[in-house]
Amino acid sequence: MVNVALLVRLEAKPGKETEVESFLRGALPVVQEESETIAWFAIRLGPTTFGIFDAFPDDTGRQAHLSGQVAAALTEKSPELFVEPPVIENIDVLASKLPK
Repeated sequence: MVNVALLVRLEAKPGKETEVESFLRGALPVVQEESETIAWFAIRLGPTTFGIFDAFPDDTGRQAHLSGQVAAALTEKSPELFVEPPVIENIDVLASKLPK
């Protein structure tokens, strides 16, 4: 069951769009190893705007993800890739549909 989530908004620096896309695609294998990350999506919202949406059963899982490898790499790469630091929003999930 999914009860909480994160929405992360990322604005790529001019000319860094391909690197941001590559970074996000490269994060998938790491996230696949996180047992408490129920769903994870790397998304493109526009030419320079990207995002991550991920969902968890509880806040413990969400905090584990925020303390994990992808979050650390995102923080490390932020000055190089993004106009501003990632905007991270904690979300409460009211309803969801997931594969069985």
